[in-house]
Amino acid sequence: MKQGYQRLRLILGDQLNASHSWFQEKSSDTLYLIAELHQEATYTKHHIQKVCAFFAAMEAFARALKSADHQVYYMTLDDTQKYKDLPDLLSTLIKEYQITRFEYQLPDEFRLREQLAEFSSTLSIESHYCESEHFYLSDKELPKHFKQGKKHRLESFYRKLRCQFNVLMDNDTPMGGQWNYDTANRNKLKKSDLAEVPTPLMFSNDVTEILQRIEKHNIPTIGTASSSLLWPITRVQANELLRFFCLTCLPRFGQFQDAMTEKLKQVGEEQGWSLYHSRLSFALNCKILSPKHVVNTAIHYYFESKGKINLAQIEGFVRQIVGWREFVRGIYWANMPDYANANYLQASRTLPKWFWSGETKMNCLHHAIKQSLDFSYAHHIQRLMVTGNFCLVAGISPSNVDDWYLGIYIDAIEWVEMPNTRGMSQFADGGIVGSKAYAASGNYIKKMSDYCTGCHYNVSKIEGDDACPFNSMYWHFMDRHQNDFVKNPRTSMVYSNWQKKTSEQQGRILSQAQYYLDNLNSL
Repeated sequence: MKQGYQRLRLILGDQLNASHSWFQEKSSDTLYLIAELHQEATYTKHHIQKVCAFFAAMEAFARALKSADHQVYYMTLDDTQKYKDLPDLLSTLIKEYQITRFEYQLPDEFRLREQLAEFSSTLSIESHYCESEHFYLSDKELPKHFKQGKKHRLESFYRKLRCQFNVLMDNDTPMGGQWNYDTANRNKLKKSDLAEVPTPLMFSNDVTEILQRIEKHNIPTIGTASSSLLWPITRVQANELLRFFCLTCLPRFGQFQDAMTEKLKQVGEEQGWSLYHSRLSFALNCKILSPKHVVNTAIHYYFESKGKINLAQIEGFVRQIVGWREFVRGIYWANMPDYANANYLQASRTLPKWFWSGETKMNCLHHAIKQSLDFSYAHHIQRLMVTGNFCLVAGISPSNVDDWYLGIYIDAIEWVEMPNTRGMSQFADGGIVGSKAYAASGNYIKKMSDYCTGCHYNVSKIEGDDACPFNSMYWHFMDRHQNDFVKNPRTSMVYSNWQKKTSEQQGRILSQAQYYLDNLNSL
C-alpha cells in the first residue's frame, strides 16, 4: 500500500499560479497532482510548440512546488497512458493513496468544469472546489456584468473595470481625460520604422524529452518545433519577458499594435514576427503571471519612463488585459454551452487545405499562416483581419475555424479563443461580442501592412485572374448577408456604395467571387 494522504489537490496545466492561497500552507497530508493527460493533448490537434510549452511549464511548476516543500506527484504521458481519462486517473489515485478529501480549482474551460463536477458528484469522499484566484473579476462577479444571449460592448465594460480597480484613473475620471486611444494605435510601419523594431527576446528551454514523449505516444500535432523552446515556462522567465516588453516594446506598442510586416528578415530567419507585442499571453493564460501583476508592472514603467512611454501606448496595452481579456471570459461563461454551436450566418464551407501549410498565393495569408506554423503565434490583427477575415468572407464553418485557432496558437484556451473566433472574428454569435462583422477588402490589409507588395494578386483589382480574392469575396459576403447588415449604422455606407454599382458590375464581381469560393484550395 502506498503512503496515505488525507487530501488530493489537482492542478491543471493552465493553473500554474504560485500565488494561489493553496500554497500558503505546507502539509505532509496534502498531495498535489500535475499530470500530462492524453485527453488534453488530443481533444484538438494542437501546435507541437503548444504541447511542449504546457508540459514544460507544468514540469517546472512541479519542481518549484517541491522545492518549496510541497508534496507533488508529477505524471508524464508514460505514467498516464493506462488511464482512459482524467476521472479514471483521479479515481485510481484516490484509492491508492487513501485520499479522504479531493479538491480542485474551477477550470476555465466548460468541458473540464463539467467533467470535474460530474466526477466529484460520484465520490464517496468529501470534495471541494475553489476559484483560481487569477482574474480581476471572480467567477461569482461575472453574472453582474454578463447575461446569456445579451449583446455586450467592450467599451462600457472596460470603463467599469478601470473605475472598479482604479487603473489609469484620476479619481473618477480617466487619466488624460480620455478613456480610449484606439485611434492613435493604428499606424502602419513605414520603411524608416523597420530598423527600430526590436529583436524579440526568446528563451532556450530544452524540450527534447517532451518531444520524444509526444512522438512515442503518437500525439497528433501541427506546426514545427525544435528541441529549444523559445517561450517562457517559469515565473522568472515570464517576468524577464515582461520587463523586456516594458523597457523595449511598450514605448511604441500602442502606435504599432495593429501593424503587420514581412520585411524584417535576417539571414533567412524571420525577425519581425513579434514586433512590439508583449507575447505574454501564454504566461498569462497558464496563470504563471497574473493580469494585475502585468498591468501594474507596465503602469509602473509608464510612470518611470519620464515621457518615453506616452499615455496612448500604456492605455492600448491595459485595454487588452483589463478590457478585452476579462470581457471575452465573461462572454464565454454567460453563453456556454450553446455558444459553441452558434452559427448566425450559417457558414458551412471547409477550411482550405493550405491553412495547414501556408502554401497559398495570397501573400498576407501565406505570411500569417506560415508564421503561426513556425511560432505558434500571430498577433491580434493577423488573427482578426487576415486569417479571420478570410474565413468570414469565405463562409467557413465556425467549428472549423474554432478548431484551427484553438489548436495552432500557444495561448489558445477555449474560454479566450472561442469568443474571439466565433464571436469577434466570425460574427457567428449574431453580435453578442461585436457590433458589426469584421469583414474587409484587401484595402485594409494594404493599409496596415506591406503584405500586398509582391503578392501574386493585385490588391487594386476586383476583377480578373490576378484580382485580390479579398475584394470580390468581401462584396459577395456583404451582398449575401444584406438582410443581416443593411440596417446596421456601421455598414449602411457599404450598401450605399454597393447600390451605386450597375447590375452588370455587381454581376461580374459576384461571379468573380463565386469562382474563388468554388476554388478555395487553389488560391
